[in-house]
Amino acid sequence: MTDLPRLDEIIDRLHVVALPLRVQFRGIKVREAALIEGPCGWGEFAPFAEYQPPETSAWLASALESAFCELPAPQRQWVEVNATIPAVAPELVPDLVARYPGCRTFKVKVAEHGQTLADDCARVAEVRREVPGAIIRVDANRGWSVAEAVAAAENLGELDYLEQPCYSVSELVQLREELRSRGISTRVAADESIRRSDDPYGIAQSKAADVAVLKVPPLGGVRRMLHIAQHLHAHQMHVTVASALDTGVGLYPGLLAAANQPVLQEGRYPAAGLATQELFLEDIVPPLELSDGYVPVIRQTPEPERLAEFRGTPTQREHWIQRISAAYARLNEMSSIPRDL
Repeated sequence: MTDLPRLDEIIDRLHVVALPLRVQFRGIKVREAALIEGPCGWGEFAPFAEYQPPETSAWLASALESAFCELPAPQRQWVEVNATIPAVAPELVPDLVARYPGCRTFKVKVAEHGQTLADDCARVAEVRREVPGAIIRVDANRGWSVAEAVAAAENLGELDYLEQPCYSVSELVQLREELRSRGISTRVAADESIRRSDDPYGIAQSKAADVAVLKVPPLGGVRRMLHIAQHLHAHQMHVTVASALDTGVGLYPGLLAAANQPVLQEGRYPAAGLATQELFLEDIVPPLELSDGYVPVIRQTPEPERLAEFRGTPTQREHWIQRISAAYARLNEMSSIPRDL
């Protein structure tokens, strides 16, 4: 299906939920999401509050693809995942680590407003104490200057990569050059520079990053994300598939995309950032079984009693209808659900 469903049909199929988080993440303690019950399954529309059209139109395209289109089949039934450690105090790290049995790769949030590099170092050190030999990725969400990112690379110890350490692509280019000149082998990963760009393919030509962190919703759906990933692989970039703090419904497209990634030259698949159900205190589907650092690639249907328990207020529902309507207007200009534009 390429034609858009009618807006009134989407709204008729809409369920708005508000789910509490275990700890504050991206400045929120409750994750709101608009779920669409479609003929082919459930889709999720949950762009963060700061996102406006036309950006949110890609999130809606992803939700409609999941709800109204047949998705590709997974090539693997299990996906290795990384644990995610928010920007919490070190004493909270052990309990968080314990929620990820068998995980060997940890993404640690850093560069939080009001915190220092010393705070980041203490948090990373606590992860290493809990899991000796852990593979560490740090995510700065564009929070550092080039000089601050270099200092972080020098002080945080061996890292898999620095995820979106700086704001602009030009800064990422400068950072890679500076790290090489200092003999630091830490890789640079791009996230916002891809998903918030008008040209998500351009990161390969810019040579600003070694790794692309790709998230299905902001890139317009599974098929488009896989097309972008294929292009980046062809330019010798590694790809990590990650969650946009999706609910258990929204996780499935990411799991599907991760299960269709090619094996690395090292004979392994990169750990995906898709174990984020552990960040939710409550969800509308049961938590996926996390076994020895892997989760199954399965699609779950929301439980009716959970939809009722965590139903959004009338005000929240109206807010999400307005956001969907604005995103739909932008999508309608294209006359179809984007596939691989």
